[in-house]
Amino acid sequence: MPTDLGRQAVLDRVQAEGRLPSVVGAAFEQGRITWRGVAGAAGGVDAQYRIGSITKTLTAVLVLQCRDDGLLDLDEPLGLHLPGTGYGDASLRSLLGHSSGMQAEPVGPWWERNDGGSAAELLAANDGSGRVLAPGTAFHYSNLGFGLLGEVVARLRGQDWRSLVCERLLAPLGMTRTSYQPDGEHALGYSVGHFDGTLTREPHTDTGAMAAAGQLWSTLEDLARWLDFLATGHPAVLSAATVAEMRPPAPFAEYGLGLRRLVVGERTHVGHTGSMPGFLATAFVDPGTRSGVVALCNATTGVSTDRLAASLLQGADPYDGEPWSPSVPVPDRVAELLGLWFWGNSAHEMRWTNQQLELRTLEPAELADRFVVEPDRIRGVEGYLLGETLEVARRPDGTVSHLECATFRFTRTPYPDGP
Repeated sequence: MPTDLGRQAVLDRVQAEGRLPSVVGAAFEQGRITWRGVAGAAGGVDAQYRIGSITKTLTAVLVLQCRDDGLLDLDEPLGLHLPGTGYGDASLRSLLGHSSGMQAEPVGPWWERNDGGSAAELLAANDGSGRVLAPGTAFHYSNLGFGLLGEVVARLRGQDWRSLVCERLLAPLGMTRTSYQPDGEHALGYSVGHFDGTLTREPHTDTGAMAAAGQLWSTLEDLARWLDFLATGHPAVLSAATVAEMRPPAPFAEYGLGLRRLVVGERTHVGHTGSMPGFLATAFVDPGTRSGVVALCNATTGVSTDRLAASLLQGADPYDGEPWSPSVPVPDRVAELLGLWFWGNSAHEMRWTNQQLELRTLEPAELADRFVVEPDRIRGVEGYLLGETLEVARRPDGTVSHLECATFRFTRTPYPDGP
């Protein structure tokens, strides 16, 4: 059984090693949070974060509600509900389970990073020519499929997807801190510069007709409540039998009807992960014990959401490393050293982290050496080059030619092209 200290160690490690501005996490039982943790510069454990594709689990519940109310059959073709769509032969079940064969992303600009248009525009732009597989051929994750499912339920109910989420899901479950756009205290989304560690604000978009695939914002507490519903059902939302039907149907199946499977040890959990520009999220529950975990981050990349959930379920040894902080600003004498370098044919990268230079190997991907930048030299403080001086060789025009430390020479191109 993981301890609170063990779970906090997980957050501390992923924040530092993943260079996350912040990460918050929680463990819960029967919808009640039993532990909360935070690492990095988070506003607080009650702040909203964007949850990305966890939104799909709500869309799937709306579809199953329509089925239980006799408004649709999961094996009906999409074209019955969206006449004229280019994917009309794909069943609603195949859209829920990502086996429709349609492409992963809608035609047009990157939907997650741009404000979206209407359902009519989405349907017109995606005429079926982008299909990559025949329906039912294989699992192929499709954000487009869930955008179209959002329009299916909107037409059947005569209300927009956003209103249906609020009235049919959030209100009966008491999820008062889940919303279409951020409402109240919320994290800002960032991407982190790979080499210099600086932060770039990511847009908090209104994804329009694609909202059903990843628009929502939520909190640890609300997601714990949602996951407990996915374990038990709720008389005002969806029966326990229908919720169970949503789970992956067999031990070898990764995806069911809008729900993913995560096996940790001998326990099987269901839920979903999520990502949007500036955010990562993970949320899973064991339906048998009604226990699970949630974690939310405000960075575009930096951590495997599957592994983060598994680690929180298992715990970890205490982490005594230094928390990561973004770089502001990067000194000029440092900036010109950042990027890709080669020692012979072996690729390395030089990064600026917590006011120190890190020289990292790429195969295997790990920290090799760390240096501090002093007024008169760059000195090794960790790794094989501890205490050694990193020399910066320059061309006659002043630009950096190569780096050298204890006879190890690093060039911008592999040899024999390097000096």
